[in-house]
Amino acid sequence: MAEHQYSQFSSLRALELRLLNSTLPSHQPIPITSFSHLHTLIEQVLQFIELGQYTQALSSNAAKLIFSSQQQQPLPVINDSSDSAEYFYSEFVPNCVALFINNIHDDGVEDSSPPNGVEKLYRAVLLMAVAVAALLGFTQCNITGPIVKLPPMPLGAIVFGEGASSDGLPEWEVWAQKELMSVGSDLRAKFLNLQYITFAKILLMRTKDLLSEGNDLGADGARSISWWLARLLIIQQKLLDDPSSSLFDLLQVFTRESIQHIGSPEKIRYYWASLISEEDASSIVSMFHLEAGIMELTYGRVDASRVHFESAAATSRLNFSLSGALGFRTLHQAEPKAQLFLVGSADGNDCSASLGNDFQNKVSTRGENGFPQRPSETHEASDILMTPRFLEDDKKLECSAQGAQNHSIASMQLKPTQQAVILAQCLSIEKRARSDELQRWEMAPYIEAIDSQQSSPFMLQHLCDILRIRWEATRGRTKQRALLMMDKVVQGIYDPYPGATQRMHCCFGVNIPTVPALRKEFGDLLVSCGLIGEAVKVYEDLELWDNLIYCYRLMEKKASAVELIQARLSERPSDPRLWCSLGDVTNDDKCYEKAQEVSGNKSTRAQRALARSAYNKGEYEKSKDLWESAMAMNSMYPDGWFALGAAALKARDVEKALDGFTRAVQLDPENGEAWNNIACLHMVKKKNKEAFIAFKEALKLKRDSWQMWENFSRVAADIGNFSQALEAVQKVLDMTNKKRIDVELLERMLQELELRTSTSHSECHALRDISDSAEAGSNMINVDPLTSSDKDPARERETEHLIQLVGKILRKIVQTGGDAEVWGLYARWHKLKGDLAMCSEALLKQVRSYQGSDLWKDKDRFTKFAHASLELCKVYQEIARRNGSHRELSAAEMHLKSTIKQAEAFSYTKEYQYILAFLDEVKAAQATP
Repeated sequence: MAEHQYSQFSSLRALELRLLNSTLPSHQPIPITSFSHLHTLIEQVLQFIELGQYTQALSSNAAKLIFSSQQQQPLPVINDSSDSAEYFYSEFVPNCVALFINNIHDDGVEDSSPPNGVEKLYRAVLLMAVAVAALLGFTQCNITGPIVKLPPMPLGAIVFGEGASSDGLPEWEVWAQKELMSVGSDLRAKFLNLQYITFAKILLMRTKDLLSEGNDLGADGARSISWWLARLLIIQQKLLDDPSSSLFDLLQVFTRESIQHIGSPEKIRYYWASLISEEDASSIVSMFHLEAGIMELTYGRVDASRVHFESAAATSRLNFSLSGALGFRTLHQAEPKAQLFLVGSADGNDCSASLGNDFQNKVSTRGENGFPQRPSETHEASDILMTPRFLEDDKKLECSAQGAQNHSIASMQLKPTQQAVILAQCLSIEKRARSDELQRWEMAPYIEAIDSQQSSPFMLQHLCDILRIRWEATRGRTKQRALLMMDKVVQGIYDPYPGATQRMHCCFGVNIPTVPALRKEFGDLLVSCGLIGEAVKVYEDLELWDNLIYCYRLMEKKASAVELIQARLSERPSDPRLWCSLGDVTNDDKCYEKAQEVSGNKSTRAQRALARSAYNKGEYEKSKDLWESAMAMNSMYPDGWFALGAAALKARDVEKALDGFTRAVQLDPENGEAWNNIACLHMVKKKNKEAFIAFKEALKLKRDSWQMWENFSRVAADIGNFSQALEAVQKVLDMTNKKRIDVELLERMLQELELRTSTSHSECHALRDISDSAEAGSNMINVDPLTSSDKDPARERETEHLIQLVGKILRKIVQTGGDAEVWGLYARWHKLKGDLAMCSEALLKQVRSYQGSDLWKDKDRFTKFAHASLELCKVYQEIARRNGSHRELSAAEMHLKSTIKQAEAFSYTKEYQYILAFLDEVKAAQATP
């Protein structure tokens, strides 16, 4: 009995593996023994899936068994309304799944022999297979091609009968569209057969919930259901304009479950045992980590994606790195230049191994010479070579330098999973590096490495072509070739060869854009080449109204755009995207309100537009509330959090503003404006340490704002980081051409340095006195003067460094003139250095800066002049004392007498009295021999 049950479980897992293998690059035939009628039904569905006949799978005996009225519950009344679609997909289909899993008849009574654990798992795998057929059918029509016309309703053949049409239900497609948008984001464009992915999601989610309730998930079968759900959700994310927080949360859950069940080759081999080879186990794990990495990359989590990509590379036993060699990039290039290329090695297995059973013959896209078989016009359209031509001698040198373990990737035949790893690394560079010309040249070796492969799965080559087009479209000399290549790539989506089966291999392991997204890129490329008329046709077909409006504005036909949208609204008045586009072109809030009405208050775009409109009108409190509602729908929109923070700031809600800007940088750490606003708000709240950290992040991204540097200098000084404060002051001087001078901060710095030096001198004097006393009495504590005077050498070095920085800044300022306050600071700096001669020169210039016709009429100015004069005379007195000369005293006497004579109007002030007293002191010093 136990042996029979083990055989049943083994056969069940073989079916599950076979379902997975329909999307994997290579696999060996899996021996399966049929044990039941359910087993036969699953095998029938799998055969349809493996042949790419997804509609036949959805109308097979298995689907009829699940949804037939004779087996479960009566079919609902079907009519063209959203309520009918809501009932069918939200109640009828989930109920059918529950009844089928639990083997309950339409009278609500369980079968006399309720399903045991094995049979329940068989039923779950059958539901998975039907759901996967719907998912792959949607994937074929919207991602991989070839584009075929599928029945609008997945279960149309069951509901309406064989040969009947379900084309008369357009409202059902609208319902599916709204259902997909309910996660907080609008659809990117017009997609086909949205009911298929909705149907697949309902089936998989309901099946997983029922298995989880019975604790049947993952123990003996159906372990891959979480992986299929993750695949479905990442496809749903591709359909949306913005990242969805609810989808992200679900993806994290399903990815963790998948890692727990199939996250390593050991777990794969334990679960499938003798059914799978070591090589295929590694391929499955590599593909899983690639898909998980792509998911993390989609949500901007670059570090998390890197971990998965590294795991995929390690599992596929591929090591690669960038190297360089001399070569030629153009046809007519005379001198070789340094070119980047990939070198690598594959441990354990031979890289030139076959791609699989019938894989190599079916998917090879290369010519006899090993180069891609591309139409001749793509070569002739530019004199830039598709891949660089390296010098033979240089290649030999490279090989000898790298050793026998490392070779050029171009000379190796990589397995599909290894090629997918290289493309994933290329996409990672695109995401993590700044979008500029250097980034594209860093990606080039990865693109050229795949282009140099003799054979690749169709979807890998498809993505490689897209990456090359994006790269070459940015260069004038290759733009025409990029346009021709894009035309061929789009055409290839509709070509019947290769078929759906071959295109499904690796389609989840590479980040392929959807067909509408690809065609939009084509339209954007047409616009950049000036072919606006052709782009209009593409945008109109995809219902990309915003791009269409932009094109009509370029052609100065804004009215035509309005007429087109209104004409479509007359046909589809319940489409929120159309109402939002009309609102964008007319600036009418009523259009956005109508979009909210027809969407059941689920249109995030309309809510955001209303929030922006309220902000522009100065209704900041209303804008803040609207943004809070919009972010509750979808929290993974960094611009929305920034806008919420801005509205809250205008509404004087500091805490809400700080929360908004903080959430913005959590999603987009490269938002320099948000970091700056966080820092400024912390400054307002007197949280200088937090403000300092935020300013450092902001300045990494926005180094050209002198206001930011100035605020940073003040915060740095407040927390005692004087070195960085002075560096920031230098930045402000350089950026404003010495026009922006923070005298107050420089004065604070000098006060700090004067305090440090005076404290140091006091300690030295005290130490000397203690040492003298110790020598006088043997009962005194013995003090080591060297140890005590050198107790904080780091602080002394820092003080000396700060003095040098302050001097450098002040010299830079006074070179272009400087005002009286700056000359005063410069004098204090020279005094700090012990250079009294230069100190007196600087003070003299400060005094002269105050002099003028207004000096003797302005009391405040006279007060500053008097203090500067007294400082100058004190320095003269100190110089005279040191040098034993009376020349400086005479200069001080002359200056004081002149000041007293001209300042009689201020004789009542204490400053005037100070000058009189100091004149007497100078005269007394002169009388002393």
